[in-house]
Order: sequence, then structure tokens, then C-alpha cells
Amino acid sequence: MTKTIFVLNGPNLNLLGQREPAIYGKTTLADIKAACIAKAASLGFDVDFRQTNFEGELVESVHQARNAACGIIINPAGYTFTSIALLDALKTFDPPKIELHISNVHAREEIYHNSLISRIATAILIGFGAPGYELAIDAMAGMVARANGH
Repeated sequence: MTKTIFVLNGPNLNLLGQREPAIYGKTTLADIKAACIAKAASLGFDVDFRQTNFEGELVESVHQARNAACGIIINPAGYTFTSIALLDALKTFDPPKIELHISNVHAREEIYHNSLISRIATAILIGFGAPGYELAIDAMAGMVARANGH
């Protein structure tokens, strides 16, 4: 069994720390990546951390995870609400999937309330800010252990 967690990030998340800091905070994506790698290592897991602004590339990452990951943590960003292609790709991934959002999308404008991805996510983490990624790593480690009878 692989011990790699894919952490996938959608469009504009490369601008964390600069983009709307009142909503997303000042933590950069590089800071989040380092925290994810450290948290996963402390639990005996590796992380494959990716960000893209391109829908097809995000779909390809899900396809690659099918043979390489024990779980996916995904912050689809804007594709959360628009990408049937991403939804369909995630449907092909059987291990646990955590949908993650830095802000509380339900406290924001109505356009952010209807996630396509939530329909197939094993679990959802919303509104914990950048530390939500570490919470997701911890939760994923527990899900993987339970799925393997531990």
C-alpha cells in the first residue's frame, strides 16, 4: 500500500499570502506545502503537493493519484463550483477524498455555496484557514488507517 497523500490545489492558490489576505490570510502556498510535508512525515506518510491554474492538469493529477496515492486532499478553488470534469475524475478515485477550503465558503456570496465536489468527498474541511491543511493530513492518516483495518 502506498503511503502518499496527494494534496491538490486549484486556480489562484499560488497567490496565497497576496490575494485577499482578509479572507485567505497571509500564509503562502509554500508555507502550507512545508507544513503538510512535516505533518505527514510525523505520521509516516509522504505528500505529493501540487497546484495548477489549469483544469485539465488538475484532472490529470487525479488520474495519477489512482495508482500512486492512498488519499487525496483537494482544494479545487474556483473549480469546486464549475468542473464536472474534475467531479468525474474524482469519482474514479476510490480511496478517501477530503475537500478543503481555507475560507468558510458558506459565509460568503451565494455563488460559493454549491460545491459539485462535496457530493463525492469522503469528508469536507471548511473555514479553518491555512491550518486546515494540517488538520486534513491528520484526518486522512486516520481514514487510511481505518480503511486498512488499524
